[in-house]
Amino acid sequence: MARLPIRLFPDPVLRVRCAEVSVFDADLEQLVADMTETMHAAPGIGLAAPQVGIEQRVALVDLSVGKEPEDLHVLINPRIVESDGSGVEPEGCLSIPDFTEKVSRPTHLRLEFQDLQGTTQELEADDWLARAICHELDHLDGVLFVDHLRGLRREKAKRALRKMLKEAR
Repeated sequence: MARLPIRLFPDPVLRVRCAEVSVFDADLEQLVADMTETMHAAPGIGLAAPQVGIEQRVALVDLSVGKEPEDLHVLINPRIVESDGSGVEPEGCLSIPDFTEKVSRPTHLRLEFQDLQGTTQELEADDWLARAICHELDHLDGVLFVDHLRGLRREKAKRALRKMLKEAR
């Protein structure tokens, strides 16, 4: 396994709508293993393939940050089939370090995805797990959590992102 560099805003790969995975092979397994090591080392509770420069619909979520191996969710070609409820909580992102803001997300969702063998699976998620999944699935569509902000929160995020842009140059 290898730690992969995490792409930071404003890297253009973070704004790409990723392609579906069609080949389920050893390369995909290696990508997931490398992403898992990268996410846990960061440390983070989620990581999507574009955050490591890969334009494929692969996302990981692990609320235990590696402490409970059974808590790792590997989501390939995921799609939300049902969601309800709404909750506002702070979020951050490994690709936008040192910035958090409150974001509204569904509190319950039902998800369909494929596992590493390409078999279709279903998952129901509530609260923090639902929030983390929504955040990672947004990455697969080129959406960042700051895109959900409105009003003063959006202005605060714009200032922080402009500062990041200036520092990146």
